[in-house]
Amino acid sequence: MLSSLSLEEVIALKLELATRSVSNRLYGFPLWHAMSDIIRDAVLKYAVSATRTKMEAMRFLGLKENSFHELMKKYEIDDYFSNKSEENINS
Repeated sequence: MLSSLSLEEVIALKLELATRSVSNRLYGFPLWHAMSDIIRDAVLKYAVSATRTKMEAMRFLGLKENSFHELMKKYEIDDYFSNKSEENINS
């Protein structure tokens, strides 16, 4: 089922699920202005998870090493994946 959805539909579904906990209200959250950061974060996480090494992820994204490391730090990608692996161990 998920594989038949477009990227736009997956994003809309994720937003709908995320807003349920706040009664479908994101008032005051600058979603439109934060969108580019949200997308960059998601694409960076995908690249790191879909490749075997960070060097491959960097090449996949077409980034120079310096830029890649700055983005990894800005979006706290290493922390994200270490927390995910801890959650899997505790499950």
